[in-house]
Amino acid sequence: MTVTGQDIADYVDRVRAALADLPPAVRDELTEDLPEHLTEVAAEADGSLVDRLGEPEAYAAELRAAAGAGDPAAGGRGLDRRIAAARHRVRARLSGLDARLGPLLGYASASEFLRLLRPAWWVLRGYLAAALLSAILGGDLTLLPRPFRSEVTGLLVLIAAVLTSIWLGRNADRLRRWPRRLMHAGALVLVVFGLVLLVNLDERSQRDEFGYQGVSVGDRYDSVQDVYVYDSEGRLVENARLFDQNGVPIRLGYPWCVDPAQPDAALRTGYPFCPELAPFRSRPPATAPVPPGTNGGRAPAGTPAPSGGSVPTAAATPTAVPSATVTPAPTGTVPEPSPTR
Repeated sequence: MTVTGQDIADYVDRVRAALADLPPAVRDELTEDLPEHLTEVAAEADGSLVDRLGEPEAYAAELRAAAGAGDPAAGGRGLDRRIAAARHRVRARLSGLDARLGPLLGYASASEFLRLLRPAWWVLRGYLAAALLSAILGGDLTLLPRPFRSEVTGLLVLIAAVLTSIWLGRNADRLRRWPRRLMHAGALVLVVFGLVLLVNLDERSQRDEFGYQGVSVGDRYDSVQDVYVYDSEGRLVENARLFDQNGVPIRLGYPWCVDPAQPDAALRTGYPFCPELAPFRSRPPATAPVPPGTNGGRAPAGTPAPSGGSVPTAAATPTAVPSATVTPAPTGTVPEPSPTR
């Protein structure tokens, strides 16, 4: 049933008639913002004003009791009634503000625009409820809720929470007074938690500005300040980078020895951050191999050192002299000729 302007005017007239015994100033103060309030109530859900607020005479009795008018025995509760009356006036003021903000959004009232966003809020409320439950059950504050650090459990909890939130939103008009208040209080808690979650995710995104992800490797590495890598020859390897089995960079230590104004310089170049502080000296590069048989240019073992402190310029090498064949010279004796016969 749609509530018309005439229905609102009739309801206001009946409320004012029920308060006719009050002074005009008091009656006008109690009903000053009543039309705006009734307009807001009529826009919230279907049904007549009597269905939502009760008979006008009963509503007038509530206004009278809230203001403490005409009830001398209720002097002890005057403060509570004045608070209730102030709440009613604040609600009426908000109704007027709602009507003034509506044209800025292209609607008759801002609440009319917000009602279009109710399905989106139901989904967001379910997501926040799942994230809060994940945090209570020991999960991390991440985009996907992970209760008990399980992605499958988090996905199931998320689906159940969103469906429950949608059902609750579609049936909120059927809730009574206290369940409705509990629902509003829970929504306020979820909004505050959502702000905390947003701030936490923003801080984590700024913390990993160099693309490194912290890897938990045990408490014994908590005091590591730098990493020095040596090759198989004992030489220091500079600008080395470390990765785990998944290709994720491993970050240990902090470039405490570099310029504080540029701490990211060492992170970009790799380990070690401070090569001049290496704990071990690098071995010198290996020399060219010595040809076999030369004995490295050293004198053969057993060669006596020269005496007298003089250094020979060249080693004397004995030269073999070839032996000559000696032909015997002829003697002076001439053999006698043999006689001729």
